[in-house]
Amino acid sequence: MQAALRQHLGGVRWALRVSEAALRPRCVGPASPPAPRCWSCGRPLPSAEGLPHFCPGCRALQPPGPRPDLFRLMDCDRSFRLDVQRLQRRFRSLQRALHPDRFGQRPPKEQHYSEQHSSLVNKAYQTLLNPLSRGLYLLELNGVEPAQETDCDADSEFLMEIMEINEKLAESENEEIFEETETLIKVKQEELTKEVTAAFERDDLQEAKKLLAKMKYFANLEDKLKNKKMPS
Repeated sequence: MQAALRQHLGGVRWALRVSEAALRPRCVGPASPPAPRCWSCGRPLPSAEGLPHFCPGCRALQPPGPRPDLFRLMDCDRSFRLDVQRLQRRFRSLQRALHPDRFGQRPPKEQHYSEQHSSLVNKAYQTLLNPLSRGLYLLELNGVEPAQETDCDADSEFLMEIMEINEKLAESENEEIFEETETLIKVKQEELTKEVTAAFERDDLQEAKKLLAKMKYFANLEDKLKNKKMPS
């Protein structure tokens, strides 16, 4: 009798454990996102990793991805040192393939995607071609905030030089002074570009940040000089 009771109680305990296990929440991993599909024909699309791409089935141009890597888009190494000819070849190739003129007879949605791609390619080209914007973009990719104007306050000698050039531009209407200042700014920008290249290549992002802040001052002077030289 006692043996039968023990056997019965054991069965009850086992049933309770099974019930508790069934009620316990299961650890389920995050669901993988659905594969992208062509907006036109619904066909699954291969991964394009942010690059411009067409549907392999209906050849419809697909929309640009969110926040593409501009270096990857323009087929350039993610580096401050840039192969300008390679950048220009890629720019021309993409513009030929994506220019809105090529999509004049396509559906309105595809025309819109073409305009978006073309605008993005222009932005990428201008960003990477200019040393200052290229450097600032590299800092952004590395999670480094660009320097503010006050970050150069400690370099009093540099700020004095900038003030003197500013005063010379403000007070002069002499074409010879303009040419002399233009040459000075160009030389300074070239020197800073070399220093920024070296800073990025030794992975000294904080030094690159300071040097790019100085480049920004000279870029502002360059804009002021262009405005002074424009006929009123």
